[in-house]
Amino acid sequence: MNMFASATAELPLTALLASPLAGALLLALVGHTRFGAWVNVLASGVAAACSFWLAAVIARDGASTAYQELFYVDPLNVFLVALTAFVGFTTSIFSRPYMRIEVEHGRMTSVRMRLYHAMYQLFLAMMLVALTTNSLGVLWVAMEAATLCTVLLVSIYRTPAALEAGWKYFILCGVALLLALGGTVFLYLAADRVIGSGAGALLWTHLDAVKTQLEPTIMSLAFVLLLVGYGTKTGLVPLHHWLPDAHAEGPTPISAVLSGLLLNVAVYAILRCKVLADGALGNGVPGRAMVALGLLSVVLAAFLLHRQRDIKRMFAYSSIEHMGLITFAFGLGGPIANFGGLLHMTMHSLTKSAIFFAVGHAAQKAGTQAMEQIRGLLQISPTVGWGLMIGSLAIVGMPPFGVFASEFVILTSAMRQLPWAAPLLLLALAVAFAAIVSRVQPMVFGETAAMKRLPHPPALVPVFAHLGLGLALGLYIPQFLTHWYMRAASLIGG
Repeated sequence: MNMFASATAELPLTALLASPLAGALLLALVGHTRFGAWVNVLASGVAAACSFWLAAVIARDGASTAYQELFYVDPLNVFLVALTAFVGFTTSIFSRPYMRIEVEHGRMTSVRMRLYHAMYQLFLAMMLVALTTNSLGVLWVAMEAATLCTVLLVSIYRTPAALEAGWKYFILCGVALLLALGGTVFLYLAADRVIGSGAGALLWTHLDAVKTQLEPTIMSLAFVLLLVGYGTKTGLVPLHHWLPDAHAEGPTPISAVLSGLLLNVAVYAILRCKVLADGALGNGVPGRAMVALGLLSVVLAAFLLHRQRDIKRMFAYSSIEHMGLITFAFGLGGPIANFGGLLHMTMHSLTKSAIFFAVGHAAQKAGTQAMEQIRGLLQISPTVGWGLMIGSLAIVGMPPFGVFASEFVILTSAMRQLPWAAPLLLLALAVAFAAIVSRVQPMVFGETAAMKRLPHPPALVPVFAHLGLGLALGLYIPQFLTHWYMRAASLIGG
């Protein structure tokens, strides 16, 4: 990291963080007007453009710090920054007609729309801060702030079910982040013995440089608390109970960003802590703990898919399954498994957000989220129907979509490194395949049911843009992206 690279990265980083913060302030004033949705799209678009700018700088100059080392950007987090900002942008495009329809259906008021738009941008800003900060203390603060934003977004309909989901999310994730705070304190205690006191003791770059000197017992306690705390935000079993309710009761754009953004950021927080714990302990225990939680999440979520009657709850359990698979891959460690985990994070974010886009409009047309009452989408709205069907086939790992490629990499890594786990993964993936396809097929191809005509045309460009990217990356991963993933995978180690 040289001084020139740091200075070069500061400008796009500043623009990246400033755009959603400025958007949140502006939308607090105009978020209830007809211009609010367009301001939301514009602010998200600027953030996406700045994220690509920052990624280009890091690809050219390498990892760099900014603002007296408070921020740190390397190939691992800049990849997630670009993915987060892009999905945030496409979700804002989908959100514009979707939320307009919700207003006309009487589910949203102008006051709530102001809150929705302002909190959407603030949530995006906190995700980007969490990804780019070099301080594990600031990371915790950003995750806490994002939690408060999403509590307001999940409960924004103010129905009894939405308020219950919001409280459940607040209590469970609040307790989890309290545990993560305890882990951060233990991490500080371990660093104090080597680095000394002060804010620098929680800077990740400083900790990474001395990770082999950190006291193992304190680091063991720190990692357990951090894994449980941030693992709850990831939705890992048995810490997952908030996630299905939050997805089912909140607005569909929030379901998309919860699955596509928040879960990835929580995994990223675990990965940064795992690197330090691996260096301090040197016994592979952090990886084995992640393998156990990941495998449990994959298997349990796959079998729970069959019990769901609400379409958004079903795909919420699908998110738990896939985050478990990602956690399992990073727990295995090594360049190939880490590569598969990073690729799966990308594919899941793109595909699952596309599915929620299609699900949102299907539920609006049917006037319900109950799968038994959503029928014949192909006759009523072919684009929504095909978007849901193609997205479902993609998320269950049908070739040639990118999810198939990433799952193949993870499974082959499991066969080589942990042979006994591979049959369990295959069984869980087969069960999930059967559950999702058997439920989605009648919704798309079944007999036509009575459905409403939407007052505004749905925004389906984001659906097929995401699915197109997922298909393209399943067929061919460009060399620059492969190199990027390999560099990021090497940083995770294991």
